[in-house]
Amino acid sequence: MQQLKKLLIIGFVWPEPKSSAAGGRMMQLISIFKQNGFEITFASAAQDSDFMVDLSEFGVVKKKIELNSSTFDDFILELNPDVVLFDRFMIEEQFGWRVIEKCPKAIRILDTEDLHCLRTARQKAFKENRIFEAQNLLSEEVAKREIASILRCDLSLIISEFEMNLLKEVFKINQDLLFYLPFLVDEMKEEDLLKFPSFNDRKNFVFIGNFLHEPNWNTVQYLKELIWPSIRKDFPEAVLEVYGAYPSQKVLQLHQPKNGFYIMGRAEDANEIVKKARIVLAPIRFGAGLKGKLLEAMQCGTPSATTSVGSEAMHEGLPWNGFIEDNPTEFAKKAIALYQDENLWKQSQKNGIAIINKCYQQKNYSEKLIELTNSLLADSENHRLHNFMGNLLQHHAFKSTMYMSKWIEAKNK
Repeated sequence: MQQLKKLLIIGFVWPEPKSSAAGGRMMQLISIFKQNGFEITFASAAQDSDFMVDLSEFGVVKKKIELNSSTFDDFILELNPDVVLFDRFMIEEQFGWRVIEKCPKAIRILDTEDLHCLRTARQKAFKENRIFEAQNLLSEEVAKREIASILRCDLSLIISEFEMNLLKEVFKINQDLLFYLPFLVDEMKEEDLLKFPSFNDRKNFVFIGNFLHEPNWNTVQYLKELIWPSIRKDFPEAVLEVYGAYPSQKVLQLHQPKNGFYIMGRAEDANEIVKKARIVLAPIRFGAGLKGKLLEAMQCGTPSATTSVGSEAMHEGLPWNGFIEDNPTEFAKKAIALYQDENLWKQSQKNGIAIINKCYQQKNYSEKLIELTNSLLADSENHRLHNFMGNLLQHHAFKSTMYMSKWIEAKNK
């Protein structure tokens, strides 16, 4: 009997698919590898949370690990995984050298989630009131760390075509080190819309997003200060419900029922909330990757109103599931029209189905990911031989990170 291949995932946090798109993405990756015969262990140094998924229900072994500790070395030596998947570049920085030292043959895959350096550079440009340009990335400290991590790994999973192009054109990364893997969902048909509440059975605008994520907090501020007053001026009965995990005191203080602006806190079932809403509002001003909330809106048959940053790399030029608008005054006008015009609303629903079926089909990507992983397992030596920059960075980073980590470990003792 053929032995199952072992996959070790080292998580930045324990997956919370009901709290964030990143949690949902991680569960998709687990599902793909599980369906293809991998034995999976998920390890993390993060604290347990009340909302983390029970990994044992998915046949995944959960393992608590420590930062800057040789106990990880003993653990990985005993496990001896065939593949190690790092959840974000910070995790590769922390554990990558230990994986290389103890299990040099293991294939190393980085799931970037989204490009942190892109999000950081856009946020900085926004705060400094200037237009973001791709060249800004070249001077970013985070970019140097993230790109080094991508180069050290055998394969990096990139969630957005926009980010794929940035990596190839601005950072000159070899295509062989990258794999485009968007969110993956099931195919939809127009008949599926009949299962959802109709136009007349839905009410209110909704925003949904994890508040540990800075772009979400900024979006809610933007709604409160600029867009919502314009909507209420022309549509006084309008109500906006803002949902999100981990709301801080500054978020809760925006609750203002007399102006139809409700801070609702964590959504127990985001899907049900989005299905009952008539419109998702997401005027996102900076960020990176793909926006899980906008894909979820399409899956729930709920039209959405967003910006060019929000819709970036999400629809391959197909008509949007609602509208895309960067001007706040125009955004407010179009949001009201979309809310009140049933024909426009129904057409937007259909647009969402077309986008889902063209851009996010699991069958188009998951098989290819497994093929790539297996070909790396079969010929990692040759693949690594042609990644000279990665070998160079590995050589130097191995030494610096290793000695820093060993110094911290000694200090902790």
